[in-house]
Amino acid sequence: MTKPADSPTTFDLTPPDPAERKALEADLTPEEAEVLLRHGTEAPFCGGLLDNKEDGVYCCRLCGLPLFQAHTKFESGTGWPSFFAPYNEAHVVGVRDVSYGMIRIETRCARCDSHQGHVFPDGPRPTGLRYCINSVSLEFVAHGEPLRDPLHRGDNTHLAETA
Repeated sequence: MTKPADSPTTFDLTPPDPAERKALEADLTPEEAEVLLRHGTEAPFCGGLLDNKEDGVYCCRLCGLPLFQAHTKFESGTGWPSFFAPYNEAHVVGVRDVSYGMIRIETRCARCDSHQGHVFPDGPRPTGLRYCINSVSLEFVAHGEPLRDPLHRGDNTHLAETA
């Protein structure tokens, strides 16, 4: 599903309730929990999705919301998967982050509030943005495959499609 950045999303962005959240978190590995829930960062050049070149969609590992499309991925040389635009502007939230003596914009999933990475103003055209995202924060769904639907909201009726 390719949508212009300014269009409303067709996905339910209601946060998971406490029981749903507990079930989602129970499915995480320790490394995934450290990054997604405690704002950690995986080591550079180690992520499983860094070199992925397949066509498809990158979704939130915690709740399954599509966050980035493969055609927006680019090689930034930073050691983490990088994208120049989100799947839909409504799916990614930016939060000011002043940790480690830096001022950055943290990116979080708009539905479950999980930590994804950071966005920087040094990316390629057309946006000039670089969404620098941890591989363990994402799951890749190949083009034409149904999206995972851990919250049972009909996400699996959408296929991973890109422009």
